[in-house]
Amino acid sequence: MPNGTLQVPAPRNEPVLDYAPGSAERSALETRLKQMLGERVEIPVLAGGREIRTGRTQDVICPHDHAHALGTCHQAGAAEVEAAVAASQEAWPAWSAMPFEERAAIFLRAAELLAGSWRSTVNAATMLNQSKTCYQAEIDSACELIDFLRFNVAFAEELYGQQPVSSPGIWNYVEYRALEGFVFAVTPFNFTAIAGNLPTSAAIMGNTVLWKPASTALLSGYYLMKLLEEAGLPPGVINFVPGPGATVGDPVLASRHLAGIHFTGSTPVFQRMWRTIGDQIENYDTYPRIVGETGGKDFVFAHPSADVAALSTALIRGAFEYQGQKCSAASRAYIPASLWSDVRERLCDELATVSMGSPVDFSNFMAAVIDQSSFNSISGYLADAEGDSAYEIVSGGGRDDAAGYFVEPTVVRSEDPRSRLMSEEIFGPVLTIFVYEDGALDEALELCDTTSPYALTGAVFANDRTAVASIGARLRHAAGNFYINDKPTGAVVGQQPFGGARASGTNDKAGSMANLLRWTSQRAVKENFAPPVDYRYPHMGR
Repeated sequence: MPNGTLQVPAPRNEPVLDYAPGSAERSALETRLKQMLGERVEIPVLAGGREIRTGRTQDVICPHDHAHALGTCHQAGAAEVEAAVAASQEAWPAWSAMPFEERAAIFLRAAELLAGSWRSTVNAATMLNQSKTCYQAEIDSACELIDFLRFNVAFAEELYGQQPVSSPGIWNYVEYRALEGFVFAVTPFNFTAIAGNLPTSAAIMGNTVLWKPASTALLSGYYLMKLLEEAGLPPGVINFVPGPGATVGDPVLASRHLAGIHFTGSTPVFQRMWRTIGDQIENYDTYPRIVGETGGKDFVFAHPSADVAALSTALIRGAFEYQGQKCSAASRAYIPASLWSDVRERLCDELATVSMGSPVDFSNFMAAVIDQSSFNSISGYLADAEGDSAYEIVSGGGRDDAAGYFVEPTVVRSEDPRSRLMSEEIFGPVLTIFVYEDGALDEALELCDTTSPYALTGAVFANDRTAVASIGARLRHAAGNFYINDKPTGAVVGQQPFGGARASGTNDKAGSMANLLRWTSQRAVKENFAPPVDYRYPHMGR
């Protein structure tokens, strides 16, 4: 590199395209969707830049049209994991020693490619394989991932700039080293941005990565790997190892080179991984860093002073965008009795207009849930609501998996504030409401804080500012991302660092410098320009 203290470009949030009829972005996306629907992509394991076809394949399907296969994906096993580990270790010396500016340029270029020529491809893959509407794909697989790439590079530069003070004659500095070994990135189906961020955030800091994508989001993951290759990512830095959880995870966790886990998924899976690591901690070359975001039972708490129109809109968008398959989705709400009649009427009227179907039809607000297992799980909760007099289905409740995995947006009222539907993560388009008496505000806040083991996102709706302050203080530990008069979804990189605690994870805040710090190992260096030449101290004189 030329001499100079280089500065990365100032990050900016990527503008969200609206895909209005007649727009250029809509035409480009429709063309790419049509192309993908006519293709059958073969997705290999990618280790050290080498494509591995194992012959053990899984179909890649459209959840809204599960008879339609978009491609097949070869599944990794123990041998492929071993090859990926070896590739990561071969790449590690050069990658971890590469100047930051060189690494940064790769991910900044990836952001520009995604903002331009790759945008339609990654969005279309997300729409078809993950059943997202065009707008939900745009804010996720395009804008949020572009933001992660740009902001993480800037956060890394800022982190490297955090240095200790030096006393006269001394130069103190801190070196932010990559972890020794590899990081295991385990990503979910519901956000392509998360799937891209978990491996790249560690790689930006000089780490090599094994990336296991969700088995229900393989198409977008594969295209992200090809995007990174085009951006100049060297072979072996990020290795793509799709396959069943235990088949891939067990040999990864058994490797002595494991240096970290970057995880988004279910709480039980994360706990099992942590337990496995703990049980064999003496086998690793270094103590693995463990970072995880594990879901939520996110709340909206309404005060009697809340605006009914704003509250109802937030409930619909917060609970039912992307079929409620967001770890931040509004899943439970606490509504005062004085507002319930108006809120109920507005919810029912608005939900009657919600359109659901294929995401290829841009007029739809909702599409399908991700797979048969998810459909069956959500249906089980709805069956409980239908068969228990303590519940009332206020709106929706229908479901049909004949052609696609479709579940209507459903609102349930629960008489029991600690019922199963009020406390368990459903991960689908089901919003459960508890109506509390206006005079029992404190009791309702206690229920909100203690009913669920999660603490990811939450929102308060109130026009009374005193109420906003007191409710926010009372629910301080109930959510890692807290919203005032807004839905509890839609965190923006660089604006709202994302993560929660309790059963929701380690709260290492994706989209912030705090997260990147977890993928470094500091070395403090002291240089003495005038070292002493006599061991005696002044106090020893006579």
